[in-house]
Amino acid sequence: MQLDGMLKALGEPMRMKIYVCLLERKHCVRSLSKKLGITESAISQHMKVMREAGLVYAEKYGYHTHFLPSQEAVDFLTEQFQGMRKKSLMLNREQTVCQCEFRKEEQE
Repeated sequence: MQLDGMLKALGEPMRMKIYVCLLERKHCVRSLSKKLGITESAISQHMKVMREAGLVYAEKYGYHTHFLPSQEAVDFLTEQFQGMRKKSLMLNREQTVCQCEFRKEEQE
C-alpha cells in the first residue's frame, strides 16, 4: 500500500467527506450525491481516485454499486499514524541546542 497516494486522495476535502460517510455505512453514488449535494458524476470521479489509491472497494447489487472503505487501508493508515505518534512522543522537545548533523560538521 502507498501511504502518499492514500494521503493525496484524502487530501481533497470532498473525498475526505465521502470517506467519512463510507466509514458510517456503505453508500451508492446516488446516496452520496444527495447527502453531500454534488453531482453523481463528481462522486464517481472521486470514487475512482479513492479506488485507485486502495481506500475503497465496490460491491455490486443488481444495477447498483455500493462503496465501502477497505479495511486493509484503514488498518494500514492506523498503523502508519500510530508509528508517527510513537516517534513524536519519543521526541525530546526540551532540547534547546541544534542537533543537526550539518551543524556538527561546521563546528569541526
